[in-house]
Formats: sequence, C-alpha cells, structure tokens
Amino acid sequence: MLHAVIMAGGSGTRFWPQSRQNLPKQLLKLAGDRTMIQQTMDRCSGMIESGQFWVVTNSVQADQTRQQLPEIPPSNVLVEPAARNTAPCIGLAAVHLLHDDPDAIMFVMPADHVISPVAVFQQAAETAVRVVEQDPQRLVLFGVTPTFPATGYGYIERGAELAEVSGAFAVQSFREKPALNLATQYMDSGAFYWNCGIFCWKASTILDQLQANEPDTHGRLMQVAAVIGTDAYESVLNEQFPQMNSISIDFAVLERATTATVIEAPFTWDDVGSWLAVPRLAGTDDHGNTIDGTVVALETQGCIVRNTGSQLVATLGVEDLIIVSTDDVIMIARRDDSERVKEILEELRRRGMTQYLWWHLWRSDGIWLTDRRKAQARTQGLATLIAENLFQLSQVFIATNGSVSER
Repeated sequence: MLHAVIMAGGSGTRFWPQSRQNLPKQLLKLAGDRTMIQQTMDRCSGMIESGQFWVVTNSVQADQTRQQLPEIPPSNVLVEPAARNTAPCIGLAAVHLLHDDPDAIMFVMPADHVISPVAVFQQAAETAVRVVEQDPQRLVLFGVTPTFPATGYGYIERGAELAEVSGAFAVQSFREKPALNLATQYMDSGAFYWNCGIFCWKASTILDQLQANEPDTHGRLMQVAAVIGTDAYESVLNEQFPQMNSISIDFAVLERATTATVIEAPFTWDDVGSWLAVPRLAGTDDHGNTIDGTVVALETQGCIVRNTGSQLVATLGVEDLIIVSTDDVIMIARRDDSERVKEILEELRRRGMTQYLWWHLWRSDGIWLTDRRKAQARTQGLATLIAENLFQLSQVFIATNGSVSER
C-alpha cells in the first residue's frame, strides 16, 4: 500500500519574523489560502487515503500540525524528540509504516514546497510507484530541470534510461552545492537535475539500506520498532533517537546506493527558500512590488512588504527592500540580503532576546492568538476579532466561544 510521509520540521528562520520556532513556514499561508503543509496533503488527495498519511515533526510544532491536518489520525503525527536530519526522520517513519503494513511503499516529501499542477505531480508519483513495484530495490528520486545555475541546491547526474519504465534513469552521480561556474556547466549539459528532496521506495528497502550504511542508527530504530504501540514507546524513543547519527538520507544512503533512480519532474517546483520566493509565487504590481496587508506604498520600487500586524506600514521613496511587520517585530532588509535573515536571529540569541524567536500563542477553543490579540479578544470578544480578520498568522481554526485560556 502507498503511504505519504511528510517531513515537517524547521526552525522558523527563513521567513522570520513571520515564521518562528513554533510556527515555521509550512504552518503559514505563503502561497494561497491554505497553509503549505495543508497544500502538501491536498496535492496527494485522491491518490493516498488520509489514514495512510504520516507526518514527522517536533514537539513544539506537533499540536499545530495536528490542528491543521485533522484528517490525519493523531497517532500518524510522529514526534521526534531531537532534530537528527532526514535519515533518522525517514527511518522513524519507515518502522511505523512496517508496523502497520509490511508491504508499505513510502512517498516522502517536504512539507514546505510549492508544486503545480497537481494532476501532473500525481502522474509523476504514479510513475515512481511503478518503478518501485517492478523492482523493490529501487530508490527513486525526483529531479527538477534547472532553470538557472543555482549554487544552493544539490544536483543529480542522469545515467542510462531504465528499460522497464520510460522516463526513469539510473543515477550516475550526486553533486553537492557547486560553485557558479560548475552550476552553469551542469545546467548547460542537460544531464543534471536539481535534487528536490522527494523520494519513493519500499519502507523495508530503505531500512535495509540504513542497516548496511548506518548500522548504529538502524539498530536504534529497531529498538524503537519493538515497542511501537506499547507504554514503553515514548521512553525508548526519547532515549534512542537523540543518539542516532545526524545525517541526511542523501549522505547516509542515496550517494552510496547502486539502485538510485531519478525521474525528471514534469511539474513546476519551488522550495520557497527565502523571502525572495514570495514575488515568484504571489506576483508583483506594476512597480515590481509584492504587497500583502495594510500597506501604503508611494514611489516604492521592487519591494516585498508584508504586514500581519494591526499598524499601518507606509513606504516612500524606497526600493529593493524586504519589509515584514508583525505584532512584535518590524524587519527591514535589502532584498539581496534575504539569505542573511538568520544573522538577526543569531544576534537575538546573543543578546538574550529569545522572546522574539517564538510566537507566544494563546489558545481559545480552536483559535491561536498572539499576546496582543488575546488582550483584544478579552475586550472586544472573539466574534468581533475574527470578523475583523485581525489574526493573520494561519487563520486555520474556528473559535467556538469567547473564553481565552493560557497555553
């Protein structure tokens, strides 16, 4: 049976201050009226039953993840006790799948990418499943045809086409994030793809590969597998998982495997890696600006302005800026410094100002409020607050009464 595994960790750095450690980008609406993790599930709708969806996340994001994906059984949201990269993450999902389904095929994907059109994505997924069904030892990846010489992605070199499935190729090699001149050569050759981090394989096969290449991690996963569904599960997971080698599935398995297979992705793909992705996804106005929220922009060119706070943001005579305003933070940066946002977070930690790394959320029977919104709810009532659409972080939940309780 086919199962979807959604990898949903993240530390909320790339889209700070909108994203925070307890509300990273996959839990936000950055491209459309559904959050990114909801869109990831939507993308597989009709192809995979809701009971065969699994999410691997962390403890601070688990509650929000379950709230945003109520169709998924709560027990299918797996909580990592520590961040250990994608090999232990996928291994943890694999042992759970095999506990329920010894013949499970895993379709693994990140929670925070934008892919379209859905029909083409599903056709490509079906091709990947056919490859695995015909040869259960195959480890299938999707490769995206480069549209520019990206230096921030890993590359997959295509080898010979498989005889049994058209459009699937043996992987000749993996190349890590290259310098610009190499990235240009890769793109011009036509034989390289971006590695977009979407995979398909048998759950038993990936565990066999982990046993061969990361035996210590595999042994610890087997200890976890032995107690799934018992009272000992949490304690064994909390003991064993943090001791697993923190390594990507690419380094742990794929770059060592002889059965790695790449399918050219026929869909459009964006990893939404920084604020610069927003104009690509949302478009721009006649002045090259991408504006969201209560904003007045005069003589403003090439700016990204996003306001989810209650105050007005006004700009005059500026260009090529990123301006993000929330209830508690206003960030202003040059567009070409979008990758340096994490430096602000590092400085906040150095100064002990860690309150700005988290959303301080308050629960009111299904709606999450920031501190300021909680105060407004007490004075205005939740019905007025919701009607005015003041809370814009995720806007996923519905309040059922006017009480506000601290979480």
